[in-house]
Amino acid sequence: MIEFKNLEIKYGNFTAIRDLNLTINDGEFFTFLGPSGCGKTTTLRALVGFIEPSGGQIVVDGKDVTNTPVEKRNIGMVFQSYALFPTMTVYENLAFGLKVKKMSPAEIDKKVKDVAKVIEIKDEQLSRNVSELSGGQQQRVALARAIVLEPHILCLDEPLSNLDAKLRVGLRSELKNLQKNLGITTLYVTHDQEEALTLSDRIAVFNNGFVEQVDKPYNIYNHSKSEFVCDFIGEINRLSPALAGEIARQVPGILAADKRCYIRLERISLKPREKTAKIQGIIRDFDYNGVMTKYRVDTPDCQIRVIHVNDGTPFMEAGQSLTMYLDPKDIMQF
Repeated sequence: MIEFKNLEIKYGNFTAIRDLNLTINDGEFFTFLGPSGCGKTTTLRALVGFIEPSGGQIVVDGKDVTNTPVEKRNIGMVFQSYALFPTMTVYENLAFGLKVKKMSPAEIDKKVKDVAKVIEIKDEQLSRNVSELSGGQQQRVALARAIVLEPHILCLDEPLSNLDAKLRVGLRSELKNLQKNLGITTLYVTHDQEEALTLSDRIAVFNNGFVEQVDKPYNIYNHSKSEFVCDFIGEINRLSPALAGEIARQVPGILAADKRCYIRLERISLKPREKTAKIQGIIRDFDYNGVMTKYRVDTPDCQIRVIHVNDGTPFMEAGQSLTMYLDPKDIMQF
C-alpha cells in the first residue's frame, strides 16, 4: 500500500502540490491524469525519490520513505524518453542494474532471459544495440529493464507518448495484461484520457496541484465530481441556461435552474425514449468515421454535438432537421 499524507512540494515560492492525501492499494493499476503542469509527474517523482517534499509523508507498506534514498525504495521507473543506454546492446541494458547489485553472471543471464520472454523481446534482439530498435521495441526494453529488478512498485511516466497511435493502442492492452499477470502495484502518469480510462483500476484527476476526484474510470466519466473533471474527461456538451430550462420544463423535478448543465455526446438519443425532453435542431455539419457519425446540431439556444452509431438507418446531411431526446438524469450539474 502507498500513502501520500498531507504531501506538499514547492519550487521556491511556487507550490506544485499542496495537501495531497491519497492511498494506492497493493496490486492496483493507478493512474495520475491531468493536463500539463498539474502536478502528476511531480508526485510520481517524489514517490520514486527524485524530489524531496517540502512537507508531509510518503508511506509504503507502513514505512515512511519520505527521506529514503532512491536506490533503497525498490521502485522501478520507466521514463517518457526511455533513458536507455544507446551504445549498449539490449542484453547489456537489461543486465546493467543486476550487475550493480553484484549478482553472479549465471543469475543475471537467467533473469535477463526470463524477463525478455515475459516482455516478448526476441533472442536475436538481445544482441542488437538499442539505437537500432524501433520506438515500440525500445519501449519494451525500458519496461523490461525496470521489471528485471523485481520492483515492489512500478512507475510509468507517459511511456507510450512517443509512439504512433496504432502502436500505442496495441501496447496499451499488452501493458495492462502484463501488469495483471505480474501483480506489481503500478502508478501511471498520462494526459491521455482514453489511455487512463482503458488501463486503470482507479484514476486520480489532477488540476493545479490538487486532486479533483479519485475513482474508477466508469465513475470518473459518468459521475464526475467537479466541473473540471466533467469538462476534461472526454467530449461533452455544455447546455445553455435556456436549453436546460426547456428540458426542465418538459421533464420537471430533476434539473436545478441555477446550475450549469453538461451531457455526454453519446447520452443523447435520436430515437424517442420515455421521460425525455424533445429538442429540435438543424444539422450544421458532421464527422463520419465509418462506425459512427458525430453531428453538430444548431438549436435555437446553443449548438449540440451528438454521436450516432451507423446502424443502417438513413444517413443525414447538413441542413436537415434533427430531433434529439435528452434524459435529465443523464445531465451532470455543477
